[in-house]
Amino acid sequence: MIGSLEGLIVHKSPPHLLLEVGGVGYEVEAPMSTFYGLPAAGERARLLTHLVVREDAHILYGFATADERALFRALLKVSGVGPKIALALLSGMSATDFARCVRESNHTALTRVPGVGRKIAERLVIEMRDRIDPLGGSGAPPSGGVGGLAGTAAALEADPASEAWNALVALGYKPAEATKMLKGVESGSTEERIRRALQSAAP
Repeated sequence: MIGSLEGLIVHKSPPHLLLEVGGVGYEVEAPMSTFYGLPAAGERARLLTHLVVREDAHILYGFATADERALFRALLKVSGVGPKIALALLSGMSATDFARCVRESNHTALTRVPGVGRKIAERLVIEMRDRIDPLGGSGAPPSGGVGGLAGTAAALEADPASEAWNALVALGYKPAEATKMLKGVESGSTEERIRRALQSAAP
């Protein structure tokens, strides 16, 4: 099991990033809550990781904090919730907001996350209620949680609007939904555009 990675960020394309560690490039998927705190491409970062093994692929997921990873792992234990839905949940709302939705049985807010229907929302409320408090934390990266040191790799040029749209689609939103969410978001970095788009859909 790969528990953590520390290396140079070669490329960022939310929710994907390429982290070079000791000459080996690791493709990692991370929730937007982690992406918001990452340094720019060309700098160093350390991520806690969780490896998902499938028949057709081995996929690494990266997280800024232990609480974030713990919540991801707890979500995977819920019937009907896979890595993609867990990643969308962590991207679409903070750990604090998720905990509130569970405690208040707010199924409607949960179903706004792509891939979460009424039945899965009900399972999340029932199965996660007793797991929320032990996880602790607010989901916000602590100071130094995702560190950055000056690096040498150059950031790849990209169109923030297109990257933001692609990220929303990768998180499970339909193309038309992604377009609607980004309407009026005409400035800022890729991460800033995604943050504002997700806030528009937040509970």
